[in-house]
Formats: sequence, C-alpha cells, structure tokens
Amino acid sequence: MGLPNLTAPPDFILMGVTRLPELQHPLFGIFLFIYAVTVVSNLGMIILTKLDSRLHTPMYFFIRHLAFIDLGNSTTICPKMLVNFIVIQNTISYYACATQMAFFIMFIVSELSILSAMAYDRYVAICHPLLYNAIMSQRRCHVLVGILYIYSTFQALLFPIKYFTLTFCGSNIISHFYCDVAPLSPMICSHAQETELLTILFSAFNLISSLLVILLSYVLILLTICRMNSAEGRKKIFSTCGSHLTVVVVFYGTLLFMYVQPKSTHTFETDKLASVFYTLVIPMLNPFIYSLRNRDVKNALHKIFKHQCKLCV
Repeated sequence: MGLPNLTAPPDFILMGVTRLPELQHPLFGIFLFIYAVTVVSNLGMIILTKLDSRLHTPMYFFIRHLAFIDLGNSTTICPKMLVNFIVIQNTISYYACATQMAFFIMFIVSELSILSAMAYDRYVAICHPLLYNAIMSQRRCHVLVGILYIYSTFQALLFPIKYFTLTFCGSNIISHFYCDVAPLSPMICSHAQETELLTILFSAFNLISSLLVILLSYVLILLTICRMNSAEGRKKIFSTCGSHLTVVVVFYGTLLFMYVQPKSTHTFETDKLASVFYTLVIPMLNPFIYSLRNRDVKNALHKIFKHQCKLCV
C-alpha cells in the first residue's frame, strides 16, 4: 500500500510483533500480563520509596525515577501493541506516530542517563563515604535528574520534528510494533542520509557516553575493593552494587546486541525481539531486581503490610 497523496498526513500501519494468526491471542495474554505486572511493580516502587522515610536517600531517589521511566516507556509502547493483537489492521495516525516516537525517545534516553547517574552515586558512596552526603546532596540529585530530563526532552522533540517534516513515500507499512526512527528511515525520500547520520551520531553518543560513565565508576569501585582488607566490607559493596550491575548488564547487553551486530545479520525481526525485551520485559524485571536482593526494600514492604494488617483488624 502506498502513500498516494502527500498533501495530507497519512496513516501508518503497524505490522506488530508477529503476523501468525494463531499466535495473536496467546501473545495478547502474555503481554497484557507483562504490562499489568510492570504497572503494579513500578508504581509500587515509586510509592514505597516515597512513603518510607528510610528510603529517602539518593540511591532510592534514582531508583524511584528509574521506576517512573520504566513505567512511562512501557505505557508508551504496550497499550497500542496490545490493540494490534485484536484488530485486523492496526493503523496509527501521522500525529500519534510522531507523539509515540517522541515519548519513546524521551524515556529510552532518560533510562541511559539515570543508569549512569546511579553508577556515579554508587562510586561516591563507596569511594568517598565520608563526603557522600555533601556530594550527593538533595539539591545535586535534583539537578542531575533535571538535566537528564531536559536533555532527553530535547531529543524527544528533535527527532520527531526532523522525521515528520520530511517527505514520506513508498509504503505506509511500519515493520515494527511501535513508531521508531529505524523502521521509519526507509520510508523517507528526502534528506534521508542527513537524517540517518544525525540519528547514528546521537544514538552513539547517548550509548557510549553513558556506558563510559558506568565503566569508569565501576573501575574506580573495583580499585577501592582491591585495596580493602575486610572480606565483610567487600561483600557489602558487592551487595550494594549487585542490583544495579544486573540491570546495567541486561539493558546495555540488549542494546549492544541490537546496534552492534553486523549488517548482514541485522533484520527487523531481530530488532523486534530486542525491542520487546528492553521496552517491555526489562521494565517489568527492574523493580524485582532492586527489591528481591535489597533488605531495605523488603523491610519497607514488611512494615507497610504489617501496618495495613493492623488497620484491617
């Protein structure tokens, strides 16, 4: 199906996760469950870190924002994707596609930034414990988060404006389950090379800069661990950093698999699989990673449940 009249903005057709009819209803059930768990767990983490005074520390401040970003990312993608499983042809309007792209870019860039901010927080806590409260003051935490949201919003405006002010031609079928720069790029027939170069430059900068901050932070943490004589102290550090490291490895591993694989093996099918993982599965897993191995979160949950039980009685 082509784009016959470019004077009026076209509607796009989202191909979805799979074209196999027999998988539509089972996948709808699976992704509805994933989204429901994501909403409950991330909202729970946001409320828990806000209510419990013992969780009013820089680490949990960043975890709260990570939960908000994961919730936003999943909500941007999943509801529209679920529609695709129950309708014959899933269309998305020109402006809705631009809006979805904007929110997706904002949340994915914010996630990269918040993970690097969390790595810096762990570095200060372990390498400069006496100065931790002074360096990671409430004001500085708010400034860090403010900067990352401003930076992600800038890109969230830049790319949709850049893409959706160009001319689309050829097919109006998007070989994906949401509007992103990669599946839209082949549909552009004006200034395509310039737009693709801009996309590559910003994507590379976002990924490499945030990864460098994380790697540098953990190299310095590792050097501090090597200088320690106490086995108990080392165990405590590994326990403190374990959750964040797990999230980083899973998230960046998925992104690197998606963007660093050779062009010969690079297909939209592998992109879709990786996208499902980092837009839907990882946001569901993150609250559990941070809570299952975290004594403070477990104690806060126990305290809230105990209080609710008293109220019920």
